Amino acid sequence: MTQAPDLRGTARRLFDAAITAADPAQAVKRGFATAPLPPPKPGGRTFLIAIGKAAPAMLEAALKAIPDAHAAVAVTHHENTASLHGAEIWRAGHPVPDDAGAQAARHVTGLLSEAKEADRVVALISGGGSALLPAPPVGVSLGEKARLNDLLLSAGLDIVKMNLVRQQVSRLKGGGFLRLAAPAPVHAYLLSDVIGDDLRAIASGPTARSIGTAKDAISILKNNGIWDATPPSIQSHLQKAQTVPIRHAPDATNTLVGSNRMSLDAMMQAAQDLELNAKIVSDRLTGDVSDAARAVLSELTPKSETTALLFGGETTVRLSGSGRGGRNQELALRVAAGAPETLTNWAFLSGGTDGRDGPTDAAGGLVDAGTLPRIAAAGKDAQALLFDNDSYTALAASGDLLMTGATGTNVADVQVLLIAP
Repeated sequence: MTQAPDLRGTARRLFDAAITAADPAQAVKRGFATAPLPPPKPGGRTFLIAIGKAAPAMLEAALKAIPDAHAAVAVTHHENTASLHGAEIWRAGHPVPDDAGAQAARHVTGLLSEAKEADRVVALISGGGSALLPAPPVGVSLGEKARLNDLLLSAGLDIVKMNLVRQQVSRLKGGGFLRLAAPAPVHAYLLSDVIGDDLRAIASGPTARSIGTAKDAISILKNNGIWDATPPSIQSHLQKAQTVPIRHAPDATNTLVGSNRMSLDAMMQAAQDLELNAKIVSDRLTGDVSDAARAVLSELTPKSETTALLFGGETTVRLSGSGRGGRNQELALRVAAGAPETLTNWAFLSGGTDGRDGPTDAAGGLVDAGTLPRIAAAGKDAQALLFDNDSYTALAASGDLLMTGATGTNVADVQVLLIAP
């Protein structure tokens, strides 16, 4: 019943093609070529500010094009250990904001406040920026904002709803970056980790207008049963904010330079180069992870030729247990648990393109027909571990964790289902 290694190796090869297509440096080069920066005004300075998991790589590419920048700052997560000559690199907590992120946010807001009308601000935005730059409003502590973030994650909200709420409890998100930089113009290049590429949702939209209002945020918290658990200071802030006239952010020049769909297209090309029967089944595999697993399992049927079925998106997990894992690990384990026993020649990979899945060191999972027997042989109960949201322990037992380390990029998640005759 153990899966032949070629399918597992092929799945990893296609995943690597997705990562390569989302290379941050190449994305910035493409962006500067398709949407060139206007020359600086006489006496004007250039501020380069990169935010997100891909920040160092994006900033390095930008510095090659603008070596005389007045300031060059990257804010990324602690696991990204890249160094960059001629730039400041700040590392902060993700997915839960921390004090280091708060200090980085104060530094960035200070730089933006220095910008004058003759200056230009170049923003390099990638996924993860929302948690990395916590800038709570007056009266809200970092701990209280972290508590809100925990509630949003545990409620299983999609990224757009989470970011709508986050924007309303931040001085940088939802166009706050633009308001602080004004009157300096802002030119932003974005590597999207949001399905559908809504610029307002990427890193909670620092260079775009807000997704919704304080009233909308209150409704989301109440409708998902977490309003009462929301810290009183945040409740008070939102209630006051909904009575204040909306102050729209200035416009920015926003250019999308990388996305999940672009990575899916690269996977498709790689599969065709391997002469596989390939198809992008969905570029919007979203919603609850159990529903996503059923969608994948509906495609797990006998094939007359080796077939690669590709998916992209970002699912959510409603936490009910106390185990470790992430949405990709749980999706992989659910597919393994639901696969028909009569079909043995298949492999399924689900991975986060940033190399991290939830608060773990794994990018996701790579399972096959031998996964459940291996878990059982290790003395573990797959169903009990699923119930406890402990997919990490289950996949570690079967040797099916997808381990890549930090990739330096992030365009949400991709999945590969390979089926051989």
